[in-house]
Amino acid sequence: MKPFSAVLLLAVSVCVNTVMAQNAPPPPPNYPPQGQQQPPYYPPPQGQQQQAPYYPPQQLEQMVAQIALYPDPLLAQVLTASTFWNQIPDAAGWARAHSYLPPDQLSRAISEDALPWDPSVLALLPFPSVLDIMGGNMAWTQDLGNAVLSNRAAVMDAIQDQRSRALSYGYLRTTPQYRVVNAAPGDIEILPVNPALIYVPYYDPTVVFYRPRPGFFIGGAITFGPGIGIGVFAPFGWGGISFGWRTHAIVVNNRPWERTWVNRGTYVHPYVYQRPRAATPAPRMEHHELRDWHGERGRDERR
Repeated sequence: MKPFSAVLLLAVSVCVNTVMAQNAPPPPPNYPPQGQQQPPYYPPPQGQQQQAPYYPPQQLEQMVAQIALYPDPLLAQVLTASTFWNQIPDAAGWARAHSYLPPDQLSRAISEDALPWDPSVLALLPFPSVLDIMGGNMAWTQDLGNAVLSNRAAVMDAIQDQRSRALSYGYLRTTPQYRVVNAAPGDIEILPVNPALIYVPYYDPTVVFYRPRPGFFIGGAITFGPGIGIGVFAPFGWGGISFGWRTHAIVVNNRPWERTWVNRGTYVHPYVYQRPRAATPAPRMEHHELRDWHGERGRDERR
């Protein structure tokens, strides 16, 4: 027979493990959900008209979880850029290759390279970490884009549902980076404290949308990367970005963004600034001095 103290210790251990298992958030879901057929690619082949895909509310909530707490201006860029999902891999590669450039030089490089992508995609070039997320899971990015095109209202409602959960559990709160404005049910805004400075939030969706377990430090659940000034990137889709949450509107460049599943092959959003595009862009030769992290002598790079 085991000593009483050993039996008591075993019983306490079992109880603790049971309580922890009950309060732990569920494991991160795989995307896409197992057994679910992928929606069709777009645009459809010539001569064929594909039906708009349907995503149930539960899948939409899962789909938007990793971006629902992005600040409104950045979130609007992600939603619109996702509808040009086939441009994301090249844009992500370009952003990584130029991530060492300071904002003014990066803006000049975007212009001089005459990049062929939609302004919504160009707007994300200063955010290589965001493009890496989108380019690293193209099934998710394509589904998100198709959902925005086929039922934008449902996507925006799913985002609001997730924000409401994070707010009710105390994870979503005003910080030095962002103001959280709960104007009305279904109208929770996340706005930069400084409109010219955007911070990318990092969080675990399996934590912030679930009731915190006892003793969990809520304040450390959302962290932020360095602030990125968007002033010099205004010509690339960063003018007048907002949401009309109750009307399910996305406003880009101070105009409603009206791309849908039906007009996705022809719609061109009006931008105030039209970027010059060279018919055959010449190779850009710039001189950039790079310094390594160990303080060694800077090396020059010519491209």
